[in-house]
Amino acid sequence: MDTIASIFSFITTPVSWVIVQFHSVYGAVFGDDTGWAWGLSIVSLVILIRICLIPLFVKQIKATRAMQTLQPEMKKIQERYKNDKQRQSEEMMKLYKETGTNPLSSCLPILAQSPFFFALYHVLNSIANNDTIGVINQSLLQSAQKAHIFGAPLAAKFTDSSADVTALDASLTTVRIVTAVMIVLMSASQFYTQRQLMTKNVDTTVKTPFMQQQKMLMYVFPIMFAVFGINFPVGVLVYWLTTNVWTMGQQMYVIHNNPTPGSKAQAAYLERLYKHVTHHGKTRGRGERAIVKAIVAKGRDRNEFERKFINGLNKAGLAAQADGTVTKGVNPEVAETEDGTPATGTAKRQQPKRQSKSQRQSGPRSAGGAEPEASTTSLIKSDEPEDAKPAGEAAKQAASKPGAGGRSKAQSGQRKGPQRPKSPSKK
Repeated sequence: MDTIASIFSFITTPVSWVIVQFHSVYGAVFGDDTGWAWGLSIVSLVILIRICLIPLFVKQIKATRAMQTLQPEMKKIQERYKNDKQRQSEEMMKLYKETGTNPLSSCLPILAQSPFFFALYHVLNSIANNDTIGVINQSLLQSAQKAHIFGAPLAAKFTDSSADVTALDASLTTVRIVTAVMIVLMSASQFYTQRQLMTKNVDTTVKTPFMQQQKMLMYVFPIMFAVFGINFPVGVLVYWLTTNVWTMGQQMYVIHNNPTPGSKAQAAYLERLYKHVTHHGKTRGRGERAIVKAIVAKGRDRNEFERKFINGLNKAGLAAQADGTVTKGVNPEVAETEDGTPATGTAKRQQPKRQSKSQRQSGPRSAGGAEPEASTTSLIKSDEPEDAKPAGEAAKQAASKPGAGGRSKAQSGQRKGPQRPKSPSKK
């Protein structure tokens, strides 16, 4: 253990230094040897680490939503190249590169805090083994060994023997009850965090294998915490329970204020936003303006919750603008019905279909389907005006084409019927 601690001293030394600094503050209030001083030092270490990891948490949210968006495309690639794993991997990497998505980004917060968890585990193990580590000297070591949380020493574990627990001046029953309760709370907080993610903050319009994986992890992670938790010292359980509670609260905040598009959380958020905007006539804060701006920019790609929100504003006499603000009046470029088509009264006016020359000459038909009476003017199509041809030449052309007059009249929309017999031509 000393060899491992010396190899990873670049991690254990800073962690032990931070704990000692917090202990000096809380020790002045609660006493140096109390469990409150050492326990709150560990809790403060967790809060400090998680505050530093907030930028990574934001990247995790963006990466998770990007992965949810890419699931349909990934499924198509898997089906297209299901017999060629190498080509499938190449196409996946190409898709990630084109969209700027990194699958490992969703694991960044866990990976980033793993070294601190490892360092704290070794610090507490060294305290249990009566070994100094980092900046924790012999006097601080004795003080930490005397510290108890609800009667359980910081360095005690569920699997410790009665002799080990007695050496730390505690009862085996008390240690096991305290550690069992903390393990249950740790697993329950992990389960609830994953459950609220799956039930509230997942796009319900897309059914992908990613959702099935998340459901599986919702049950696997709590079991893993319960199995490995029995080997964790009480101080490590305090650390992990605190980070789970922080994650749960952080996620609740994100779901409440910046939900995933298409999720139940977004429907609830847009309903609250609609009530506020219609009551005050404007959006408040950059967060609300950013969400309204994103909805307006989607155009015809809005989901049903976003279309309902936009149309609700229009019915209330308000219009969402491209910059995220809301003004009075209806914006025809934004209003849509629930199926994505332009709302009533906002569609562009359609121009009447242009008629051909013969249709314009024939005129409109009557409502009953009957054709109008024949016009007194000639409707025979000609390249030249009628007055441009002599009367005798026109008569000869008509006589040389038998039945032409009838067909011409029928095509031009005149009534069919017996025609007046033509006079015999003069020789």
